[in-house]
Amino acid sequence: MPVVNGNDGCMTRKSWELPFLAEPAEVAGLRRVMRLHLRLWGLPDVVEAAELCVSELVANVIRHVGEGTPSTLEVGMNGTHLRVALRDPDASALPTLVHADSGDESGRGMALLDAVSDRWGVILGASSKLVWCDLATSLVTPGGHIGGPRIAKGEACLTLYAGTGGEPAGVAVLEEAAIDLITDLLHWLSVHGRDVDEALDRAQTRFEVAGG
Repeated sequence: MPVVNGNDGCMTRKSWELPFLAEPAEVAGLRRVMRLHLRLWGLPDVVEAAELCVSELVANVIRHVGEGTPSTLEVGMNGTHLRVALRDPDASALPTLVHADSGDESGRGMALLDAVSDRWGVILGASSKLVWCDLATSLVTPGGHIGGPRIAKGEACLTLYAGTGGEPAGVAVLEEAAIDLITDLLHWLSVHGRDVDEALDRAQTRFEVAGG
């Protein structure tokens, strides 16, 4: 479940795991759980890609390790990326990537995963492996919220204006930065002989037209 911090409004997206048996009948349920979690996390833009990754990761285990293999779906954030990973007990059956025009179907699933993710890889353990993929989101900060390109641009601007050195800042900090920025812009308009009230009215009109 997501947690919104009361003081700064940042969302904490806590990593979660789900053990299951790698069987075709389990895929629909895993996709449904993934979909519900991502909606709670406010990440609807990656639902389709994440569900595809789940399907292909499970299919890879079934094909190369065996149907009914005890596995674990692991999901969390890696910075502003969503990380979808699957752990199974066979450290020797490594996934392979083949070209789409290859006659070998064994690596087609990984080709799909490679196409929808920013990056993917394998972490080997003593008696298991973890195949992971990172999906790009529209988040500007790990604890931020998605609200379209205007929100992303505004949040990026305010993060710089807040003087945090590019580090993530809470909503309360960014709100103060927004007020400071608006004040400075009003001073700039006034110094250059522009009508401050007219500028505010025009900005308000554009905000309302955009559905603010």
